[in-house]
Amino acid sequence: MAEIGSKKRKMGEERRKANAKKTDWPLIKPKPNLQVTHLKDSHLFTVQNFFTSAESKAFVKIAESMGFTHQGSLGPTKGEAYRDNDRTSVNDPVLAYTIWQSGLNKLFSDIKIRGKVAVGLNPNIRFYRYKVGQRFGRHIDESVDLGEGKRTHYTLLIYLSGGSKQKTKGVQSNVGDSSSEPLVGGETVFYGSRNGIVAEVAPTEGMALLHIHGDMCMLHEARNVTKGIKYVFRSDVAFA
Repeated sequence: MAEIGSKKRKMGEERRKANAKKTDWPLIKPKPNLQVTHLKDSHLFTVQNFFTSAESKAFVKIAESMGFTHQGSLGPTKGEAYRDNDRTSVNDPVLAYTIWQSGLNKLFSDIKIRGKVAVGLNPNIRFYRYKVGQRFGRHIDESVDLGEGKRTHYTLLIYLSGGSKQKTKGVQSNVGDSSSEPLVGGETVFYGSRNGIVAEVAPTEGMALLHIHGDMCMLHEARNVTKGIKYVFRSDVAFA
């Protein structure tokens, strides 16, 4: 049974890659005046309006056309974080470069990790979808070696659906949901020592959330979605 499941996942991945090759990504406009809100020094911050509403909606439409695959885990009793969401991915260096050059490069111009500087995004672009009842339990994000001296040190999440710019839940209609229900829940929550909450970030369409990962990653979770659908664009910032 495990072999059959593996073959199905492989076929699904090949189909998504074929679809991605036929896809025209939305035109990403340069963002010259990005506003950064630091939640915990330079290692955890948000950027309002990193994607426009049109860009966010376009990515949702494309991700849905690529097709999602359910992601689960064995659970905490098996040493894995609880995970229940849908995922699709594509390897696209051009898209990664375009998004990096649209404004992220400037935000990371003064951030160094062990003497290394940020050089771009991981070309492995992932899209996450959380429907009602889905969540991702407390976990940390691992650092990834990309080769050629590059290694990821920051997680990039861009919410493609969510509430108003004032972070008020349930105001703006959710993207891609046929019932047009607003998104409620799905907050990204970071924990410090003694499980104290460091930050609680409510999804806002077009807002980017960046945090350090690897051995300095804070424990965090994606809370349960109680209404609507949460869509997220995911990549990583690489340093060299």
